[in-house]
Amino acid sequence: MTTIYIGMSADLLHPGHLNIINEARKIGGEIIVGLLTDKAIASYKRLPYMDFEQRKIVIENIKGVSKVIPQETLDYVPNLLKIKPDYVLHGDDWKTGVQASVRQRIVDTLAQWGGKVIDIPYTKGISSTQLNAVLKEIGTTPEIRCKRLRRLIDSMPIVKVLEAHNGLSGLIVENCFVKQDNKKREFDAIWISSLTQSAAKAKPDIGYLDTVSRLEGLNDILDVTTKPIIYDADNGGPCEHFAFTVKSLERLGVSAVIIEDKIGLKKNSLFGTEVEQQQDSIEDFCEKIKTGKKSQVTDNFMIIARIESLILEKNDAIERAKAYISAGADAIMIHSRSKSFDEIKEFLKEYNKFENRKPIVVVPSSYCQVSEEELIENQVNIVIYANHLLRAAYPSMVKTAKSILENHRSYEASNEFCMSINDIITLIPGG
Repeated sequence: MTTIYIGMSADLLHPGHLNIINEARKIGGEIIVGLLTDKAIASYKRLPYMDFEQRKIVIENIKGVSKVIPQETLDYVPNLLKIKPDYVLHGDDWKTGVQASVRQRIVDTLAQWGGKVIDIPYTKGISSTQLNAVLKEIGTTPEIRCKRLRRLIDSMPIVKVLEAHNGLSGLIVENCFVKQDNKKREFDAIWISSLTQSAAKAKPDIGYLDTVSRLEGLNDILDVTTKPIIYDADNGGPCEHFAFTVKSLERLGVSAVIIEDKIGLKKNSLFGTEVEQQQDSIEDFCEKIKTGKKSQVTDNFMIIARIESLILEKNDAIERAKAYISAGADAIMIHSRSKSFDEIKEFLKEYNKFENRKPIVVVPSSYCQVSEEELIENQVNIVIYANHLLRAAYPSMVKTAKSILENHRSYEASNEFCMSINDIITLIPGG
């Protein structure tokens, strides 16, 4: 029997996909769809809206499809060597761009047994990219947003998270991207920092803003974004308060909360031992984790335990990590104020040996020279750039204010430091 192989993502199914399957049916024979996994798709573009199992159900129910198998990478060759199909069908848009080299490898592989690539004319007027843009305009739901972080951790070599402290900075994290090596690089999630939310309101970072006030600011960001959100809850407060915080965050669609194992009046960790900071006991902090886990409704929400032992120059970080995981923590954040990555790296050597290892989170504010590539080599799962948008905004505003004072007018500031009035008016959707 003739065998036809079609590789596809099939996240936002449209007539272009159906056209390729219909062309395969005209040839006749067994049609096998190699459905790209979440990880394979995320290697060259965004994480798909539907997970693999959801997409598989859709494709299996299309007339003419005989079988759906996973394609683990963008490279077709491993599946082709197993199946040895007579034909591979794809839209002819892959002759150029990021997939041109993929196509050539397929041509060379099929030649080994006389197989052939058939390029189907691209269906004009519709694309997954266009549909994705429309979906972003529509927005998301709390349920979809909440579970997206776990999918990102499973699919990405590292999840990149940037701080936002108001709706405008949330829009930046949502929409900012660069193109490198024919791939789109963007931030995967948003960090809601107690430090930057406090600073944006000109309040000290001592836990002065209560949860209700902070959730009001969070809502401004939820309104204009779709990416998953990680919320900084400081030490979570008393267990009774933390239970309500978890329920509120999960209901809003936040993906994760991070709580630190300190007690007493909050002092920023980067002060280290220069100020008095007290670490919670392992037993009491484990109880707080357990209380939070009992309070959540779904398995999608994550409670991440932040270890302050390196900050406070103690040697029990590994012991605490094991205890917090046993208490139910979904991930561990290890914090350091060292200027070097070495301290974190030493911790990771032991941590990565855990049988019940959970995802690891780092915040390289002080050791900012470390690259994402080095973090990946050390099996870091999430990197949070925790305060950079607020830190960048302040000096720009100071320069603008000084320029107006020095020049007795706003002309110089408008040309050198400011975006145009038209750009600011049209920046916000619907404006």
